[in-house]
Amino acid sequence: MATITLGTAATTTLVALTFSRGLNMSDADTATISEHILNDQNPAHPLWPGAWARTGRLYIPNRGWINALPGDVVAYDPATGWPILLSANAAAGASWVHS
Repeated sequence: MATITLGTAATTTLVALTFSRGLNMSDADTATISEHILNDQNPAHPLWPGAWARTGRLYIPNRGWINALPGDVVAYDPATGWPILLSANAAAGASWVHS
């Protein structure tokens, strides 16, 4: 098996939210991410309720829970509903562009 390169088709493809334990994360923003995380193992790709919470807990469907740290960025793939977590350090690097 060989490594591959990975990128998005456009810089505006992913909707994301930077995790913060403070008040700057609204319920509406958190819901925007949570409402788009889907079950990738079901052909109908149903919503996975409660997959992202203001506490920083992110559920990767059929795989388990992980905890976001302040400054980490949570996004989702709009085609499949797959959640994406970038560490704060990775998100601040030159490889990622975000608003």
